[in-house]
Amino acid sequence: MIVSRLTVRGIIKSQLYASLRKDWNSHTMARPSSDLAAFREIFLKASNIAIITGAGVSAESGVPTFRGAGGYWRKWQAQELATPEAFSRNPSRVWEFYHYRREVMVTKNPNPAHLAIAECEEQLGRQGRKVTVITQNIDELHRRAGSKNILEIHGSLFKTRCISCGHEASNYNSPICAALEGKGAPDPDTLDVQIPVQDLPRCNQAGCSGLLRPAVVWFGEALDSDILSQAEKVLDGCDLCLVVGTSSVVYPAAMFAPQVAARGVPVAEFNMENTPATMRFRFHFHGPCGTTLPPALSLPKQH
Repeated sequence: MIVSRLTVRGIIKSQLYASLRKDWNSHTMARPSSDLAAFREIFLKASNIAIITGAGVSAESGVPTFRGAGGYWRKWQAQELATPEAFSRNPSRVWEFYHYRREVMVTKNPNPAHLAIAECEEQLGRQGRKVTVITQNIDELHRRAGSKNILEIHGSLFKTRCISCGHEASNYNSPICAALEGKGAPDPDTLDVQIPVQDLPRCNQAGCSGLLRPAVVWFGEALDSDILSQAEKVLDGCDLCLVVGTSSVVYPAAMFAPQVAARGVPVAEFNMENTPATMRFRFHFHGPCGTTLPPALSLPKQH
């Protein structure tokens, strides 16, 4: 699959985007169906379902997406802060940004789309069928909803990695360190705190105390090869694929579902709008995922 060759996170560049559009357009397909009964006929027989999720799912829980109009923290967009270069230049500012995002998540809860996916995984699992969530989101809402078979291709807000020893660990401390308590306000007029680097989150491994960074995949960084390999295996073996709340413009995830569709596997898109990949898919269900997903993934009551 092409994912094994394109592993760097980022926005599709115009040349790549154009080639993808040309490829998609060369496989002219009928407009995708919105026939829920036809989808459910396939869903109820599927034994290995891949569900690819993006920021649109979390947005329905009130999680800021930092993409598109108004997607700013202070005067920066996420793409300006979520880079190794930004962290190297100003780790205090980047940690303020991520501290804000971590603290926001304390106030957010999984929505009906997250819950429907988790319940589907549990119920189908009892029947010997498999559901795997491949998510671009870093907020762990799928985990909190009860999903267990999750591949977080961009990492997690609640994991840290030491830039000295490389140790990675879950971290749910609030605040993550004393110096960040009450910091991270997103308002444009808020000034950077300029926390001394020694007071930022530090590694607690014996003899290390190196600077910690969020264990997320920043723009320009390669995705974890193990997670990517697992995702590729899931996508190669699935007999139904759902694309939920994703814009289909961030690669390599943007290419996952079109490749599944190219080998004849049914793909259903659940989104608030059409995407560059919509015409490649068999189904498209327009509207909030929290409204469209629960009836699509419900199972008949057992008597």
